[in-house]
Amino acid sequence: MSEPACVRKTPCASCPYRRGVPSGVWAASEYAKLEKYDGEIYEQVGNQAGGLFFCHSDNQDLCAGWVGHRKDPVDLLALRLALSDGRVDLSAIDYRTDVPLFESGKAAAAHGIADIRNPSTEAQKVIEKITRPRRLGN
Repeated sequence: MSEPACVRKTPCASCPYRRGVPSGVWAASEYAKLEKYDGEIYEQVGNQAGGLFFCHSDNQDLCAGWVGHRKDPVDLLALRLALSDGRVDLSAIDYRTDVPLFESGKAAAAHGIADIRNPSTEAQKVIEKITRPRRLGN
């Protein structure tokens, strides 16, 4: 079995859950995922069941914004299931961050899509930081 996934140390600079990230950075399909990975346990069952939410910038670590936006990370069904079968390191249970995050995936998604058709100059700079290394093959 491979090493269990860990939570990224802090939400990345372009994390869609992070309050300081400008609107319109990610594709609409990425913002649509945020609500599916959120809500009460019964809502999560129908939306995504066992799928973990990994960092957009580093696909090896769990998204710190996703784990950190909840008061108790085990309120995330996918995380709870992955902890029970060893796919996630137990340290995820205690993950907390002082980075300001949206209180829900729904709020983060609403913010993210607000300017998606006309991203600000600040958003365009963030997009460039994300896409440049990918274009260069890094």
